[in-house]
Amino acid sequence: MTEHRTGQGEPSRTLALLWGADPTPRRRGPARSVTPAQVVDAALALADDQGLAAVTMRAVADRVGVSAMSVYTYVPGKPELLDLMVDARYARMPRTSWSGEPWRTRLTVVAEANRALLAEHPWLTEVAALSRPPLGPGVMAKYEHELAAFDDTGLSDLDIDAALTYLLGFVQAHCRAAHDAARSTTDSAMSDGDWWQANQPLLARAFDPDTYPRAVRIGAAAGEHQGSAWRDDNHWTFGLARTLDGVEALIN
Repeated sequence: MTEHRTGQGEPSRTLALLWGADPTPRRRGPARSVTPAQVVDAALALADDQGLAAVTMRAVADRVGVSAMSVYTYVPGKPELLDLMVDARYARMPRTSWSGEPWRTRLTVVAEANRALLAEHPWLTEVAALSRPPLGPGVMAKYEHELAAFDDTGLSDLDIDAALTYLLGFVQAHCRAAHDAARSTTDSAMSDGDWWQANQPLLARAFDPDTYPRAVRIGAAAGEHQGSAWRDDNHWTFGLARTLDGVEALIN
């Protein structure tokens, strides 16, 4: 899987677009037929329908009905477009009230909301946006809302930022693994259970219980319980609980 990174475009032009300013000097001529927001929506639709690799400037131009060259008058290039896409998706996330909820419930909601976002838009699992996030209104609103989930925990500002990064890192890693597992099933036209069943005779010969006693015993028990080597909900429930336990160790 190719990893795409935010923050790779020209900063001043990207920030201007993120916050609704026009970074491109206007020239005399007919009025523009579309808006930058329509260009972003077209890119989002392409990514949702066909994956991030399908998002090219030419494909976006075709979808909004402008020439391949004129689309660059709306968005300078693919790096800036990616930042706008990520920020737009973050801006549209639901934001529930934290009033009266204990911190563990609040952080569970944060994790579940991000999991739902990545499940609905799997291309986001291919985007690295932590080190240079697009600093637009969507990113800032998401960050502010998620930081507020740590109110009254007694953690320092630095620990809150680190704990949120830790939690979101777990969500990103889990959803990327889930996306990869789903894609392997689609690509092979075979479920995980069917794959293990088909390869059982070979595996029985290759995995000697005398040589690999733990791998054979524990792997067989996990596979029987889960129906495959990977089960999304099982790994999510276990991993999220342990992640929150780690945060709790800081709070207590």
